[in-house]
Amino acid sequence: MNHEVTEFDTGGYEAGDETLSALAQTGERDLETSLRPRKLDEFVGQERVREQLELVLESARRRDVPPDHVLLSGPPGLGKTSMAMIVAAELGAAIRITSGPALERAGDLAAMLSNLAPGDVLFIDEIHRIARPAEEMLYLAMEDFRVDVVVGKGPGATSIPLEIAPFTLVGATTRSGSLTGPLRDRFGFTGQMEFYSAAELELVVRRAATILGIEIDRDGCAEIAGRSRGTPRIANRLLRRVRDYAEVRADGKVTLEVAQAALKVYDVDELGLDRLDRAVLGALTRSFGGGPVGISTLAVAVGEEATTVEEVCEPYLVRAGMLARTPRGRVATAAAWHHLGLVPPPEAGRPDPGGPTLFDQA
Repeated sequence: MNHEVTEFDTGGYEAGDETLSALAQTGERDLETSLRPRKLDEFVGQERVREQLELVLESARRRDVPPDHVLLSGPPGLGKTSMAMIVAAELGAAIRITSGPALERAGDLAAMLSNLAPGDVLFIDEIHRIARPAEEMLYLAMEDFRVDVVVGKGPGATSIPLEIAPFTLVGATTRSGSLTGPLRDRFGFTGQMEFYSAAELELVVRRAATILGIEIDRDGCAEIAGRSRGTPRIANRLLRRVRDYAEVRADGKVTLEVAQAALKVYDVDELGLDRLDRAVLGALTRSFGGGPVGISTLAVAVGEEATTVEEVCEPYLVRAGMLARTPRGRVATAAAWHHLGLVPPPEAGRPDPGGPTLFDQA
């Protein structure tokens, strides 16, 4: 079977416009597609998941049956969509792509499932956001390859079983804890995607540079990788911005000096923090004495939506050891004070032992 990709309506699912956001930006899809690996042996990083998935797929091929349903979990930008496409490519199957927010009604899912051919792969991104009626229909489809279609309304409604072709579901989620138990239990394989090391990101940048025809030396590659927050999507995005700088203000080649100058223009510092990250840390330290302070108050202080601060900035600041989440709010660590060139108070990074304050919000 020829490998075919079909994308269904994603329900307007788009997110993120920050340079260092790990969420896919509007208009990036075609470019990301050109950089995606096509086979497991082309996929950089995630060695544990790759090895496990290779065993699952090879076993299914030898037995000539669809593999177990696959759940890929992890933060945005680590390659879950690429891995789903690789599953289809390795099986020589067509892949149908949709997202959880697009499946608002059971009928939406029933129409999609009824159009699957034997062996097809159905990829549902952000599967934790699927509506409950569609999720309940998915249970039966995953287990018995059939759906019950309700005809009519009220007391006279009848349920008609509809057989569907055997298929493999690949679900992707950034919040595995939000999945219901019954849905999670129906996946035969769960792969937890992890952040990349700097060495792995160098390979990602080198591969993307080759595909895009960008001349880059080893030091330039390492500089971009080191500021990419452990995330391939960010590494590829920074590479393109550095390429732009090299074309306009240098001789077109990405060197260490060119990469450093370009990333300075785009407000990405040596630790991978951007303007908004530094604004969050600045508000925490200068305006609130290091915290604790609630996320809503912190967002108002930097002029951003609370969800942007919580989903774009906070995860990396916590991983970088610059921000701590406590029951009473966010707290700047000593590392945050030092990064801003400030002298931390002795209690920096520790929860305030006192009573509630004006700024205590969840």
